[in-house]
Amino acid sequence: MNKINLYDKILSPLVTEKSTNLSEMNKVVFKVNRLLNKRSVKRSIEKIFKVNVVKVNIINKQSRLKIVKGKKVRVQGYKKAIVTLKKGQNIDLTTGI
Repeated sequence: MNKINLYDKILSPLVTEKSTNLSEMNKVVFKVNRLLNKRSVKRSIEKIFKVNVVKVNIINKQSRLKIVKGKKVRVQGYKKAIVTLKKGQNIDLTTGI
């Protein structure tokens, strides 16, 4: 099995209204690689951003069919990780990695 690079594990931060409300509770939402589990997400977040992760929740978004201009189109699914940070720490998503 190919080893996944550290920066290939965390694909992008998800910035939505719901994830912005979660940031008040020291939680940050990321789109992650489908092959990862909670432990590997925790390790990679701690190494990249140099923060302490308390808890990781993972949600699998299934692919689905959507009708666009009268045609059926498949919307690709993804894996979402909600990362809870130690109190007093935060991740600034406006700066690049």
